Amino acid sequence: MTYCVGLCLKDGLVFLSDTRTNAGVDQIGTFRKMSLFQKNHDRFFTLMSAGNLAITQAVKEILQQGQLLGGNNLWNVENTHDAAVVVGDAIKQVYERDHQSLEKAGIDFNCNLIFGGQVKGERPRLFNIYSAGNFIEATPETCYFQIGESKYGKPILDRVLNFDTPLNLATKCALISMDSTLKSNISVGMPLDLLVYEKNALQATKLVTIDESNPYFQMIHERWGEKLREAFNSIAEPSWSGAHKSHAISSPAKKMSPVPINLSPKKVPAKKTVKPINKPVVKRVLATKKVAVKAKA
Repeated sequence: MTYCVGLCLKDGLVFLSDTRTNAGVDQIGTFRKMSLFQKNHDRFFTLMSAGNLAITQAVKEILQQGQLLGGNNLWNVENTHDAAVVVGDAIKQVYERDHQSLEKAGIDFNCNLIFGGQVKGERPRLFNIYSAGNFIEATPETCYFQIGESKYGKPILDRVLNFDTPLNLATKCALISMDSTLKSNISVGMPLDLLVYEKNALQATKLVTIDESNPYFQMIHERWGEKLREAFNSIAEPSWSGAHKSHAISSPAKKMSPVPINLSPKKVPAKKTVKPINKPVVKRVLATKKVAVKAKA
């Protein structure tokens, strides 16, 4: 599997990806999921990929070769939005070529990309591009995208990030998000590729590959676990007696009544059983009555 996160902030962009691929417990590999495209201080793009590795590698190859898609490629488009259109068209080209054979093999066309960067004269932009080739763009209100195993690293992003977050603080937040994912999901693994793109740089000035020996990531891994335990232990336990009002957990809910409890059913007295009449006895009684009637007559 994969975990990639991209942040679009006031001062630039942050990209972080793992390198583990997983096709089963005995088929784990290491492949880069981050690709960079740079041209003469005129434009700079970053692409991160998740999904079927063969599909995403085919898309990247089309982009790297500079094939013209509708007359455009990454090197001649006028803005980053048009560059995202080119990436979407590359996905569609791979789909047209491969989807029938994939369907016959029972394989889904699975491709999800984070693409972002800057063309000289415009602001940095970030896009989430889907398997169909369509995409959405990050906004100041929704300033990050995740692909792959996103659920474990999302809470820290939601609590900390906003469009005005400084790049260094955002970088720390992205690394904590990755550390949380590594802790909870074995299908995401190191090394990590980290790019911090400063607005208007139009080149990669802060790019690093992080492995287990990286001192900053080691510190984050240790301190984040410690601080989480400290924060957990500092929160009061629930008070069932109501002695501490601020900790009372048995306070009645305002919008719902208490959960109904079904009491044990009342014991119903057993019905008196009527003994069945023995038929031979009935016959003898009737015969006796007949004899008595004859004798009277």
